[in-house]
Amino acid sequence: MLNSRRKRSGKPRNKQTGSAATSVLAVTVGGIACLPGAALAQTPSPLGEWQYSAGIALQKLWQPVIPDWQVRVGIATSFQPRFEGSDRYHVVAGPSVDVRYKDLLFMSSGEGFGVNFAQGSNWRVSLAAVYDLGRRAKDDPQELNGLGNINAAAGLKLAGEYVISKDFPLVLRADIRRYFGGSNGWIGDLGAYMPMPGSSEKFVWFAGPNVTLADSTYMNSWFGVNQEQAAHSQYPQYHASAGFKSVGFGISAIWLFNKHWFATADGAFEQLVGSAGNSPITRSRATGVADVSINYRF
Repeated sequence: MLNSRRKRSGKPRNKQTGSAATSVLAVTVGGIACLPGAALAQTPSPLGEWQYSAGIALQKLWQPVIPDWQVRVGIATSFQPRFEGSDRYHVVAGPSVDVRYKDLLFMSSGEGFGVNFAQGSNWRVSLAAVYDLGRRAKDDPQELNGLGNINAAAGLKLAGEYVISKDFPLVLRADIRRYFGGSNGWIGDLGAYMPMPGSSEKFVWFAGPNVTLADSTYMNSWFGVNQEQAAHSQYPQYHASAGFKSVGFGISAIWLFNKHWFATADGAFEQLVGSAGNSPITRSRATGVADVSINYRF
C-alpha cells in the first residue's frame, strides 16, 4: 500500500556512497522523501516495513529545519499475492497519503497515524496507530474456503530508525506491532537500507534487506489450521509456532517530474521460513510484490 546542495566536507568519502547521498539531499531539500504509495499498505505483503517510510530518516541530516507541513497525496496500484503464501496474484488499488507536521506528527497510508516522540539529527523513535485489513476467504475461494476470515484490526506500532552517518547513509530500522482483533498477535521487523549509486536530482533509489518475526498467536492466525478449520477445509490441522516468519529484500525508487508531481515504484521479494513456510496453506514460500504510485506534493 500505500507507502524524499551538495555536501561540503573536507573529509574523503566513498565515491559511490557520497554520490547517492548527495542525490538524497537533492530530493529531501525539496521536501520530498521517497514515500512508497503501496495500495492498502498495512495489509501483509512482501514489502519490507522500511519501504513504507524510505528516506524520511535521512531528511534531517541535510535539512535541519523541516517545513511545518509536508503534504503528499496520490493513487497507487499494487501487484501482490492474493494472500501470504499464495502462488496466485491480483492487482489492488488505493490512495497514497502522507501528511507530516514539524517532524513530529504524521499520518501516512504506510506508517499509520503517529508521533516521533524521541529524535535526534540522525535518529527517531515513533509510536503510531496502524491497521491490518486482514484476510478474506473470497480473496481466493479455491485455497481459502473453510478457513474463515481474519478480520480487519487496529494496532499499535513502536518503531526506531538510526542513520550511521552522512558519509555512510545506511539506515537501520526496527519495529514491533501489536494488533487488537484480527490476528490478535505480535509481529516485528528488522531491516536496513541505503541510497544506491546511480541516483540523481531527478531520480533516487534505495535497497535493503528485511527480516520478520512473529509470536505464535499471529503465526497461527495466518498460517495455522485449527480443528474447526480442518473439518471445513482441504487442510489438515497445523500448529504454527513463534519465530522467524520471513526474510526478504526490497527496492524503492522515486522519480521527480517537477516541483509538485512525482512517481514512486517498489519491488520486493519475500521468502517464508519456519512455520510459515511449512504451513499447508502456503502454496509458495517465495513471493513478490510490485507497485507504482503517482503523487502530488502541495
